[in-house]
Amino acid sequence: MTLPRSLAIPKTWKTFNFPSFFSAIGYPALGIALFITMVLLGALLSSLTFHWWYVPVAIATIAASIFVCNAGIGPLHRILQHRAGELAVPGQVLTMINLVIAMQGNVKDWVNYHSQHHRFSDKPGDPHNPFESKRWAWVGWILFRDKKDMDRPLAMWLKNQPVIVWMDRFYNEISLVVHLVIPAVIYLIVWLAGGSLLLTALIHASVVIGRAIQFHATVYGINVLGHLKTPLWADHLIGLLTGGEAFHDHHHDQPISALHRPRRGIWNRIVDYNGTILLAMEKIGWVRNLKIAPQFA
Repeated sequence: MTLPRSLAIPKTWKTFNFPSFFSAIGYPALGIALFITMVLLGALLSSLTFHWWYVPVAIATIAASIFVCNAGIGPLHRILQHRAGELAVPGQVLTMINLVIAMQGNVKDWVNYHSQHHRFSDKPGDPHNPFESKRWAWVGWILFRDKKDMDRPLAMWLKNQPVIVWMDRFYNEISLVVHLVIPAVIYLIVWLAGGSLLLTALIHASVVIGRAIQFHATVYGINVLGHLKTPLWADHLIGLLTGGEAFHDHHHDQPISALHRPRRGIWNRIVDYNGTILLAMEKIGWVRNLKIAPQFA
């Protein structure tokens, strides 16, 4: 008899995954702390100028960060995972960069976990079954890992895509460059140019917060809400935060689809913008042979 994963994986320091903790909780906390600190310093110190237009810039940055992260997860989920098309090399590069920004971890582990999810969906063996525990399906499975899961190799159908293989191999090093080195260089350039470090820090914090919103909207909105009955307005709200990934009712019946909403209709293309991105990438040759479920064609 297969034990539920929430019970089968012991909650110990040996199974605790510190990189996942940093990605899911630690980094978002640092982003919020940086944002609050910059707002307080701007309000309390006369030597620092806080302009009113910093607020809409921060909001726009959060929205852009959510979009960029989803622009990585959409092709990962629909193309690399479910093979609803083929990514050309430029599409692979863009997808992998966006995935590093989104802090989604190795493609190897992502695909293996998601394959298990489809194999055992809502049953014992599902890595994130909300009917075992909603909290486990949200973050528990991310924080506590079974070594056997992490030791699984890269899926066979991805091994002939050199960009995916290379960037997945050096994921940690690339992540350090993207999340530490590049921001440090930007701060240095702004300081040397006499620009506003306050505004730079606010934008930096907004990027981190946007990524955190997208991250938790995805893991909670899909792994939990996506498998429960939810009102229509909630589906569309989570859809906007996840690029359409949270439209989940049809997905396990017909997982091989580049679109999660009908092709026609402006609102469908807005809430399912991951699909819209794939349609645009097909136009410029970065994606080939898109497959679309009959009800969405």
